[in-house]
This record gives sequence, C-alpha cells and structure tokens, in this order.
Amino acid sequence: MTATFNSLASQHFRLYSREDREQRKAGMASHGTVKAINGLTARWAAALPHDGTVFAAAGVWPLLGLLADGAAGPARQELSDALGIPADGAAMAARDLVSTLRTTRGLSAALGLWTRGTLPIEPAWLDQLPADVHGQLTGDPISDQLHLDAWAAKCTDGQIDAMPITVNDKTLLVSASALTLRTDWIRPFTPGGMEAETGPWRGKDLAGLHRTTSLLNRVGVADMAAGPLTELQIIGTHGIDVHLYLGTPEATAGQVLTAALGALHNRRAMVPGDHLPYGTPGPGLSVTRVPSVDGEPTLHVSTVPFTVKAHHNLLNHPGLFGLRTATDASQGHFPGISAKPLAVQAAAQAMTATFGARGFRSAAVTAFAMMAGGIPRYPFRAREISARFDRPFGFLALHRTSRLVLNAGWVANPDTFEEASPGLVSAP
Repeated sequence: MTATFNSLASQHFRLYSREDREQRKAGMASHGTVKAINGLTARWAAALPHDGTVFAAAGVWPLLGLLADGAAGPARQELSDALGIPADGAAMAARDLVSTLRTTRGLSAALGLWTRGTLPIEPAWLDQLPADVHGQLTGDPISDQLHLDAWAAKCTDGQIDAMPITVNDKTLLVSASALTLRTDWIRPFTPGGMEAETGPWRGKDLAGLHRTTSLLNRVGVADMAAGPLTELQIIGTHGIDVHLYLGTPEATAGQVLTAALGALHNRRAMVPGDHLPYGTPGPGLSVTRVPSVDGEPTLHVSTVPFTVKAHHNLLNHPGLFGLRTATDASQGHFPGISAKPLAVQAAAQAMTATFGARGFRSAAVTAFAMMAGGIPRYPFRAREISARFDRPFGFLALHRTSRLVLNAGWVANPDTFEEASPGLVSAP
C-alpha cells in the first residue's frame, strides 16, 4: 500500500482563513492541514535512529484520517491527536487531500481500500471515499497479496514493487495510500568526484555534485536548540524543492530534522547568505571576500548524490501514530467502519528517494491491515561562499508555496563514485 502526501483541508468546515484561501488557489493544503502534517513529520523525525532513512508522514496521514473518522472511544481520540485535526470529517479530509494531489504537477497520489465480502461496511463511511478505490479481498492470501503488490507497483511507477504489509487469512480490510514525487532542478549540478574533509565519510571515494550560482540566499544559517543549522535550498520544477540541512558533527538525525522543520516555519530564524558574517558562520560553510573580475558574489555548492530506502513498521511507535488502543484485538474500535468488531492488524510504510545531478524523485507506500478485533586583472572584490555537505545530513522535499513537507530523510551512506549514475536523476 502506498503512502500519500497530505494536502487539503477537510470540507467538513466551510470557513477558511486568508492563508487557507491562498493555498487552496495554489492547489495545495490549507494552512491548518499543512501544520498538522508537518507536526506529525516533526514528531516522527524526533524518534528516528541515526541510520540513513526516508519517510513520508504525508503518506500516513490520509490513512489515519480514514481510521479516525470510523473510530470510537479512546482509539478515536488517540487517532485525532496523532492527526492534529478533529476526527469528525477526517475521512473527507483524506479524500480531498488525495484528490488534490492527483492534480498537482510533479506529484501523483492514490488511495486504495480492499475488504472481504463477509465484512459489512457502513455506507456513510464508504460514501466519503472516492468511488473508484474500493476493491475486494478474496480470502486467499497469496492471490490477495499479488493483487495488492501489483497496485503498489502501478501507483509508484515501479519504484516500490510490493505492499509494505503481508496479508493473511485473518485480514478483513486493507487501506493504502501511494505517493510519488518528481522534480527536476532548475539549475542542474555537475557530477564529479568528492573527498570528505572530516567526519565518517573521510577517506571514501565519493561521487560529488557541484554547482556555482550568484544567488547567495539559496544558503542560510539558523541558530537552533541543537546548535547552528545550515540550510541549502535547491529549486525544482512544478513548485517542488528540496532543502538540505547540515548540523554540528554531534547533532543526531532527529535533532537536525526537527530543527529543519522549525526553521522551515520560522524563516526569521534563518540568516541568508548575503547577511552571513565572514569566516565559518555555519556547519560546512566558509564565507570570504575574494578578488573578482565583475564584482558578482558567488556561492559554490558541493554535495553528494544518494538513494535512500526504508521500511517502517508503524506499530513500533503506536503512540506516535495514535494506534495504541486501535491494535487491541480483544475488542473492536471502529463501529463507524463496520458493525463487525475490527482492530488494526498491521501498519507499515515502504519508501525510496533518489537525489542526483538533474533532480529528485521519491515514492512512498503506506498500508494498514485490519482483522477482527589566467593572470587576469581583478578590479573588484566580492563575497564568496563555499557550502560543503560532506558528512551525514538531512533533507526535506516540500511544496514551495504551502511549505507542506512531502517527505524527509537522513543521508548516512551517500553514493560512491562507482555507484553514481551520470544521468541521475531524470526521473521517468
């Protein structure tokens, strides 16, 4: 099953703020929905291990919305808390989100629901889902798994070839979301080699990506709780960008990514490159004043290409996703979905993301299963900034105008020079 990106505000509420109206015109989520999804992203980031990973809270969010709308008792409140919005209307919000993402350039999203023929589904709940998403489970685990895996592969253009969960003869209902993202850089990088100067990548024969621009505000530094944080903005097509974040050598993946999300919504905390002091004002940065032919400032960027893959068992963090009570099979928790008692049997996300010279692409599948229960003249001097991402760093892929984080990750193992493809990434 696939993870989708979070988007639209629930139609259950008819009043919107000016920010909401502007973002809805831009074809993306309301301010409240963006805040809710990015909040889940931040909480998930805080629980990350230090290994390389990638995840999409935007893919989990719609499925939690479907569950919350049909839940009762403590499970309903826990799911609402995880969502960051009321459970009332959450299924409609999930549907509207997926519908909007389907029409957003650079993204594709899908929602799927499969149920056993013996499971009665409440019409009021089912009516809130798109008409084309409801399929059947036969009760044959092998046949059902093949069908679900084919759906995941089709909805992610083959980037993910199987559902992240495995069904069995006790599985009565499966819900899934799928999200793919593609953006090509407005200004591509030049591939080459790279030698790390410090940190765990030192001495490795790394592939490198290099670029020079006069736009100093593509880089900035924020003073966050875990120390200074360097941000590099890489502008892509379709209004989708990727930001890279480098913290201090001691900062963990969770600290860097939670700080990055904080800086994303508090732009006043970020000092742009043209206002940075000379010296080393942030991790990986060097700001100097050098002789120049034309007086134009220069930003030199060096980073690494990478492919990150991850499989997340969401039940390892039941409190984070509001699933603690919902997994208790001793009783049912979803009377709004079915009169038959249901409990969450499995919940997982599979994801992959690739960053290269030409662009970035990613795919996420999230699924829930339920069971019963030269010597020239230099007349000028100009500012020159060098930014090097040559040790583990974090990244956010986001919708530019709404600031909706589509996925986030941590790069611990970059591509080596032998592994890198010269054409990465001109996503299909």
